[in-house]
Amino acid sequence: MLIEAGWSYRLPAREERHYRERVIDLPEDIQAIGWKAQVRLCQRYRRLAATGKPQPKVTTAIARELVGYAWDIASRVSPAIAG
Repeated sequence: MLIEAGWSYRLPAREERHYRERVIDLPEDIQAIGWKAQVRLCQRYRRLAATGKPQPKVTTAIARELVGYAWDIASRVSPAIAG
């Protein structure tokens, strides 16, 4: 799933209406982390691809870095208590 998500960063980062509607209910710090990830991972994908690295290797590197952002967001969100 992470590799498939990594492919989406081959396109430039854009803050379209659909994206804004999806994140409107999230806390500001989570939105900031998400946008920072969008911008950084899109730039990194293009930079790695421009150096001639194979596409699977570029996508894997992006997916690995995406896990770091997911961990950062998960560590800031308090878990919901079941019951």
